[in-house]
Amino acid sequence: MPFAKLYYHFVWSTQNRQPLIDPGFESDLYRAIAAKAQKMDGFVHAIGGIHDHVHLSVSIPPKLAPAHFIGEVKGNSSHFVNHIIKPNLAFYWQDEYGVLTFGEKNLPAVIRYIHSQKKHHAEGTLVAAMEIDSPLERASRE
Repeated sequence: MPFAKLYYHFVWSTQNRQPLIDPGFESDLYRAIAAKAQKMDGFVHAIGGIHDHVHLSVSIPPKLAPAHFIGEVKGNSSHFVNHIIKPNLAFYWQDEYGVLTFGEKNLPAVIRYIHSQKKHHAEGTLVAAMEIDSPLERASRE
């Protein structure tokens, strides 16, 4: 059995950055994300976000490609929202996502950053490298 310490920080948004993540079901959504990650042998370090995107810090086994992992997590969680939480919402994730790797010594800082998403967005104290900014979003601002 291989030994691995792999740390990922995933970020993904709702389709067209629509403000679909309601505080009323946000914790249920995060539990669904964590449950799917754990079912795939992932270890969730932190989940957080705001009304239009989610951050996930997780360790996944080397047998899983990050693209496959996040595809499964996003698909399962949108299905959960659309079929269990809010069947009339039409909740979808954007196709794109961001992923960063980091070392174990940075784990506490990444966890703090993810858990403080609402504060960072409210106060404008974002770390650009840890936020999603797709080429389409950059082009629309230029």
